[in-house]
Amino acid sequence: MSFSGDVKRELAGRVGKSRHCQIAELAVLMAFDQKIASSEPSLVREKYGALCSRVLDAGDAAAAGTGQKLYEAVKMWDAEAQRPAVRDTISGLLIQQACCKRAFIRGAFLSAGSISDPQKSYHFEIVCGSESQAVQVQETINSFGLDSKIVERKNHRVVYLKEGAQIVDILNVMEAHTSLMNLENVRILKEMRNSVNRKVNCETANITKTVGAAVKQIEDINYIRAHMGLDGLPDNLKEMALLRLQYPDTPLKELGTYLNPSVGKSGVNHRLRRISEIAEKLREQA
Repeated sequence: MSFSGDVKRELAGRVGKSRHCQIAELAVLMAFDQKIASSEPSLVREKYGALCSRVLDAGDAAAAGTGQKLYEAVKMWDAEAQRPAVRDTISGLLIQQACCKRAFIRGAFLSAGSISDPQKSYHFEIVCGSESQAVQVQETINSFGLDSKIVERKNHRVVYLKEGAQIVDILNVMEAHTSLMNLENVRILKEMRNSVNRKVNCETANITKTVGAAVKQIEDINYIRAHMGLDGLPDNLKEMALLRLQYPDTPLKELGTYLNPSVGKSGVNHRLRRISEIAEKLREQA
């Protein structure tokens, strides 16, 4: 099963302890029902039945799901017309407490959400059937300090999160703790790989830079030897030039230890830079 499927399976088995949380999640399942095709319809049906049983304390959840008491519980009953009044959004009275908001998000995700494979990318979304539904989902998610956005996709509105840290947070909000730990393990491994790659790339760049500089230094020295002769250099520069030709791959710091008296890295770099300047002048005069 996909990571998204694993999350939904975990959430399908998680039912809020309090009746008000159960009502909130049941209400959002009803609000999303038949508006968006769920990727896990069997899990939605399983959760719907479990919530009906808890909310109405009825043995036959399927029968209970068709009754007036159910719609009254989720505040979707039109008393005047004596018929259900199911809407895209649920009553704000049902999600006043943080625990009920968690249940709401859990139900919305189970109904119409998905999470990308964290091995590839970080993307969490809930597809909504209307603007008002998307706004309610977004506001409920953002009440936990997150920064979800809404984007239009075909005839739907999609509430989404893109950052790995925020997806970890939303899993925590929905109380998908096993999935959260699995995601964190993936994030840690990815960060370790990225860190190693950055170090390797940095070291490779440094080596390339060092080799390139050494090649240029040797070219300058050879140019001076061919057009002026190394004897025309001051003694300290001549000594430096001969050492560089003898040790073409040696780092500057080590190269300085071969001088008598020894010279630090900055001193070696200064002498090689002066040699380079002399070579450039000779090229200009040629």
